[in-house]
Amino acid sequence: MPIVMARDLEETASSSEDEEVIGQEDHPCIMWTGGCRRIPILVFHAEAILTKDNNIRVIGERYHLSYKIVRTDSRLVRSILTAHGFHEVHPSSTDYNLMWTGSHLKPFLLRTLSEAQKVNHFPRSYELTRKDRLYKNIIRMQHTHGFKAFHILPQTFLLPAEYAEFCNCYSKDRGPWIVKPVASSRGRGVYLINNPNQISLEENILVSRYINNPLLIDDFKFDVRLYVLVTSYDPLVIYLYEEGLARFATVRYDQGAKNIRNQFMHLTNYSVNKKSGDYVSCDDPEVEDYGNKWSMSAMLRYLKQEGRDTTALMAHVEDLIIKTIISAELAIATACKTFVPHRSSCFE
Repeated sequence: MPIVMARDLEETASSSEDEEVIGQEDHPCIMWTGGCRRIPILVFHAEAILTKDNNIRVIGERYHLSYKIVRTDSRLVRSILTAHGFHEVHPSSTDYNLMWTGSHLKPFLLRTLSEAQKVNHFPRSYELTRKDRLYKNIIRMQHTHGFKAFHILPQTFLLPAEYAEFCNCYSKDRGPWIVKPVASSRGRGVYLINNPNQISLEENILVSRYINNPLLIDDFKFDVRLYVLVTSYDPLVIYLYEEGLARFATVRYDQGAKNIRNQFMHLTNYSVNKKSGDYVSCDDPEVEDYGNKWSMSAMLRYLKQEGRDTTALMAHVEDLIIKTIISAELAIATACKTFVPHRSSCFE
């Protein structure tokens, strides 16, 4: 919430009743918090994209709120901000309340952020999002707090630096193993191997022990896409959205070595499986358990019917989220203190 807007709202809430104002308690986009309920939080309503409600739109227009989108498309972000009356400015403009960017800001730009400006990345958040940095951070936490407390990754090696160690481990347990680029996404460059000779060492990669007995639904591998928001690293504040997605592979799982190159069996990324002739989409928002994308709620209901303890499962998931973020907390919090003049400027 921009400080400038907060001040405007406070003044509005205490102004004359004769004026046409938006006061406390009487607008769906404003929630008042804090001591004496004087701190406003702007609440976004997703349905406003469809309803185009002028009562929703008036908030951004009244307080002249603006945003810019840099180095990304983010059509959904643009749609929801526009529906709430935010005005889009040129990517080079410095007059904005929110910057939504597809890349990290340089330190000199972070230092220029005012109290009324927010950006959707923390400095050095690549400590979480790059696979090599995340691996190193978790290894450091294992050394500091004990392997068992932070045993949240399969056995992993960073190649080519740890190639000798990997080969030594492979000689004792042949795998299979899964190879991933250190800074990629959407399943690009990911493949399985059962021999070190199958690995290309032309770039930095991670090699992890493949989980070859995964939890299956109807014999298909799946993953869960969760939505986690961090609003502060000092103190650390984490939110987990109550809903998520389960994404399914399009070929039934088989441990046989002959299938090791079948991406549609082993990878669950939508970007990979949408290319499969067996991919099934579901366009009905009321149907949660059909096709290759389910809601997380539907997935949990299915597992509960199968006798799984879904309460314990989600407790383990929350523990995993917390430990993952804690592993990078020190580096990111230090960068925030160094480069970001206002504690509330960043979120991610």
